[in-house]
Amino acid sequence: MSLVGKKAPIVNAPAVINGEEIVENFSLDQYIGKKEVMFFFYPKDFTFVCPTEIHAFQEKLEEFEKRGVAVVGASCDTEETHLAWLMTDKDKGGISGVTYPLVADPSKTVASNFGVLAGDWAYDEEGNLEFDGAPVAFRGTFFIDKEGVVRHETINDLPLGRNIDEMLRIVDAWHHVEKHGEVCPANWEEGKTAMNATREGVAEYLSAN
Repeated sequence: MSLVGKKAPIVNAPAVINGEEIVENFSLDQYIGKKEVMFFFYPKDFTFVCPTEIHAFQEKLEEFEKRGVAVVGASCDTEETHLAWLMTDKDKGGISGVTYPLVADPSKTVASNFGVLAGDWAYDEEGNLEFDGAPVAFRGTFFIDKEGVVRHETINDLPLGRNIDEMLRIVDAWHHVEKHGEVCPANWEEGKTAMNATREGVAEYLSAN
């Protein structure tokens, strides 16, 4: 079930902030009324596609911050594993240099609440409880506005890395809608023409493009 248009689920979990400090009760509520949030899940620390995405978000962090957007990552690893990975050099597969928060979700509660857990608990034929599927998060991305409402979500399967520039485009589109009251058509980018959400507006846009 999509979370778009709904309040984002509560996040209250340990996290590593500033690349080096563990905090026990990290919450997205700290951004309400202050910043939007690009909250993304990745499958697992010390893997292969994941560090490319994490570094890509770091490389674009200044662009997100210029737009008033906080970037926060999360996986089902522990905070200690996050910290160990953050302390590992980039040339050894680590994510040293990443400064935005990484939420730890070993209970898988946050991933489950956001609908990105790649499996679930189930009973086998003998009545034993076991995990069916992969006990990690899909590559879910959620753009949350200043009121805590989800405005965009995408969920990729485990092998499919994200396009971080597309996340910035989503932010720009939302800001354009808020500022101008126009809607953003297919392939819209900052600086391109948007349109009024009326029949006349659509006809005018299509005839011009």
